Amino acid sequence: MMPPQDSRSEATSQPPLPLAGIRVIDVGNFLAGPYAASILGEFGAEVLKVEHPIAGDPMRRFGTPSPRADATLKWLSEGRNRKSVTIDLRQPEGVQLFLALAKKSHVLVENFRPGTMEEWGLGWEQVHAANPALVMLRVSGYGQTGPYRRRSGFAHIAQAFGGLNYLSGFPGETPVLPGTVPLGDYIASLFGAIGVLIALRHQEATGRGQMIDVGIYEAVFRVLEEIATAYGTTGKIREREGSGSFVAVPHGHFRTRDDKWIAIACTTDKMFERLSVAMGQPHLSSSNLYADQRQRLADRDRVNAIVIDWVGSLTRDEVLEKCLAEEVPVGKVNSIADIFEDEQFIARENLAHVSCEGIEDVVIPGVIPRLSKTPGRITNLGPTLGNATESVMRDLLGLASAEIERLRQQRII
Repeated sequence: MMPPQDSRSEATSQPPLPLAGIRVIDVGNFLAGPYAASILGEFGAEVLKVEHPIAGDPMRRFGTPSPRADATLKWLSEGRNRKSVTIDLRQPEGVQLFLALAKKSHVLVENFRPGTMEEWGLGWEQVHAANPALVMLRVSGYGQTGPYRRRSGFAHIAQAFGGLNYLSGFPGETPVLPGTVPLGDYIASLFGAIGVLIALRHQEATGRGQMIDVGIYEAVFRVLEEIATAYGTTGKIREREGSGSFVAVPHGHFRTRDDKWIAIACTTDKMFERLSVAMGQPHLSSSNLYADQRQRLADRDRVNAIVIDWVGSLTRDEVLEKCLAEEVPVGKVNSIADIFEDEQFIARENLAHVSCEGIEDVVIPGVIPRLSKTPGRITNLGPTLGNATESVMRDLLGLASAEIERLRQQRII
């Protein structure tokens, strides 16, 4: 795919990444949608983060404060691989600057409430007219259509509406927010990134862009396994099951003697047979007891009690050693402190150490997926507000220094 006119690539001693030459405008806030731009940036796309000149993305002030006064740790991590360009989209001149930028870009990512971009004169019809080859990713709580389209949408609400939170927690108790992290935002962004890559492939073949519409709730709903099929076929409503599973026993989290937690997953009869050997109780997998998954499910409480007693009599390391020796699916229930010390995380470089202005070492999640020929990379952490405004206005849009200063004085940029 040919880059747009006047596209410039930074000199680098490293080989070019597969998305080099692709320019992405990220005009969203927080995470849903912008995270898709982060993924594209890790594999070579130039990501221009368009922000309001005064405050910028609210994520700059959301989360744990960092040693850098202008950014939280969340911004440093999730704002990675971007250049910040300030434009006030509520001013007519700002809209024209944005359209000029869209003409020189391949992808536009936004996550405002549906109708907001249209109110600014920057809806799909306008940006498509400015650049017919542009791919536009739109992520919102409920999508661009339907009776709920104008409702505010955050990950927590979308996860509740999409069915995930109803499944989270223990039977009869209050549904919980899984992990207290915005899973919906990340999931929707992953679907969005896939959509962008598909649309770029189509653009390469036809020269025409298209709009990608992702509702956060529907991205959540899409990963909820068989619940829709089961209800549509049998009328069964899956309820909260705590740390277990309705399809397999034993399958959950168990406390060890040293007050730590271990995860065990026996989804097949063979796995339970191996566990019974690891526990020193091979008779449990005999045909007259629990050799068959249906037998175990019918006597779920008793089977779980046996495993609880066994795990509780040993330390976490002892449980791991015995289960791994018999190839039982087992793993530690890690805290973040455990993760920082784990040899697997270290070996796979899942913890990336990056420096930025004013901070010598910031640990952030590393790049995935891992490509054998063109692995992605982290070029910078969340940028300072407007750090690339002048260079983009001058080098990409061709504005003179006096014009840039006028726009700055009028707070258009």
